[in-house]
Amino acid sequence: MQKVQFKIKGKRTVDLVATDNENLLDAARRAGVMIDSPCNGNATCGKCKVKIVSGQVKTTETRHISEEEAAAGIVLSCNSNIIGDIEVEVPDLASSFVNEMQITDLSKNENDNIKHVRKKLIKNGMTNASRLWSEVIQLPLPNLEDNIGDEDRLKRYFKQNLGYNDIVMSLNVMRKIPDAFREKEFLIEVVYLKRRDVAEILDIKPANGNKPVLYGIALDIGTTSVSACLVDMNTNEIVTKASMGNAQVKYGADVINRIVYSQKSGGLENLRRAIVDESINMLIEKLVKATNIAKEDIYEVCAAGNTTMNHLLLGINPDYLRREPFIPVINDIPEMKCLELGININPEGKIYLAPSVASYVGGDITAGVFAVPIWIREGFSMLVDLGTNGEIVFGNKDFLMTCACSAGPAFEGGEISCGTRAVPGAIEQIYINDSDLRPFYNTIGHQSPIGICGSGIIDLICEMKRTGIIDGRGRIDRTLDHPRIRFDEYNIGQYILYSKELDNGSRDVYITEIDISSFIKAKGAVFSAIYTLMESLEMPIDVLDDIYVAGGIGTNLVIKNAIALGMLPDIPVEKYHYIGNSSMQGCYLALTLTEGKDKIREISKNMTYMELSVYPSYMDEFISACFIPHTNLKLFPSVEY
Repeated sequence: MQKVQFKIKGKRTVDLVATDNENLLDAARRAGVMIDSPCNGNATCGKCKVKIVSGQVKTTETRHISEEEAAAGIVLSCNSNIIGDIEVEVPDLASSFVNEMQITDLSKNENDNIKHVRKKLIKNGMTNASRLWSEVIQLPLPNLEDNIGDEDRLKRYFKQNLGYNDIVMSLNVMRKIPDAFREKEFLIEVVYLKRRDVAEILDIKPANGNKPVLYGIALDIGTTSVSACLVDMNTNEIVTKASMGNAQVKYGADVINRIVYSQKSGGLENLRRAIVDESINMLIEKLVKATNIAKEDIYEVCAAGNTTMNHLLLGINPDYLRREPFIPVINDIPEMKCLELGININPEGKIYLAPSVASYVGGDITAGVFAVPIWIREGFSMLVDLGTNGEIVFGNKDFLMTCACSAGPAFEGGEISCGTRAVPGAIEQIYINDSDLRPFYNTIGHQSPIGICGSGIIDLICEMKRTGIIDGRGRIDRTLDHPRIRFDEYNIGQYILYSKELDNGSRDVYITEIDISSFIKAKGAVFSAIYTLMESLEMPIDVLDDIYVAGGIGTNLVIKNAIALGMLPDIPVEKYHYIGNSSMQGCYLALTLTEGKDKIREISKNMTYMELSVYPSYMDEFISACFIPHTNLKLFPSVEY
């Protein structure tokens, strides 16, 4: 047995007794120490670096560790085994997740889309009100002539005065009745959900003379990040929004790696706790502190996540999602109490999870389609959601076809050497000067660069291709002699955007040929999925009236650059609309429109899923698309080469 001390940089220490030759990353996970591991310990991403302060580990040489880093004691934790007592210094990843948690307004694109769609849905007959309601009620005082029970008295009021046939409530709510009724002489406030002719009572309290306070949360549970907006259910106003990284990232950047980890002893519970305790509940804490409200005043959560995220949230074994024939345990999840999942709002508060369609088309897509909305249009439209998976929905009011491709986390900065989510300090826009190959860029929040987010990666690779730094395969021109171009000991090329040496910076920010190759595969997966879906219906690309692009790729996505790289079809730019987080927008609309949740369920039932892996031509299309912009240049007539 070996003694291991993890020193979390600048914060705390954690002691652990490890077995001989135990993997260092596994030991850290067992100790509850968060180490970034997008590839789930496969030694391919190079992001689980730690420093051995004292003692030794058995490790192997890797391209991810330079000679200088190795000399300083830096190792990949997934590639190292414990052979003696050691002290290990690890980055404070948990705190960085909290620090990256942003309290923000919705972007202009998101706000504009919500307002536009909401008006359209109301015009199409939806009710401009939520199911959540509050009434201040003066019940008749009981006496010898009117001596019915308290619950019957409330039921009578709801039937005679509000038109409900019945009320239902839990035992916990019943226990509140006697004292709540009598504190203000039967003047009470009742919070309830409207369920057609039945009222489900969520709370009963003495009326305090103030306006009833009701809040709901729209929640997007993404593979890479989790976002929430707090909604005043009296006014339908979005009070504030928060987002942070999904804490499950320490167990893998994509759903497949997390599914694999879930099969380890305790893995499924670790993943469930990471999303509930370390992500959702932390966001709720941030929201209530920022707005000075009580968690008990939040009564409803409308959430959307992909099919794997739903299974992990519920603690349901997701292993069969990745095994042919790719079958989910459950698609249409019944509404339940947040308390059952450990989500910290009012104990009677409800959570609705948008239903999935298939293993790789989840509730985030059904909610997103609701927010576009393709499903009420005469013309043909498409939703392209660019996340860890790329999901495509095509159709109109008569039909909806959908498919998904495994894009990997590149669009959100994952598994890119200097990739990051779209947070302050992320480089989001880039231009390279033709004459001297010098980069110019903007960062989110105008802060010092910390990395490159999805929109910045698209700009950068497009600019590198335009200026001749790379060829159509993503290979850097070996004849270029330039201080911003370098090659490591493995002859892997890099282009440097920002560095200590050239820019007097605090860190190096660069992109490598391996990063570019990963991105080309991701963009190839998306385009080939779009092309195959349209081809299967024998419809040309130019039949599309609109393409809505969603996802956490970054608000400054330049569509013409995405087209130039061969990621999106070459149709007029004005037909494209970047709408941001369509999943959370759909959840907000479902919270604030009476029929919203039922409509999302109806949309999910009406979507036809196409499994690309069994479609004969998909792999050929994918290989053809793994080039900038494409091996078939006729598909991109507007792109200059």
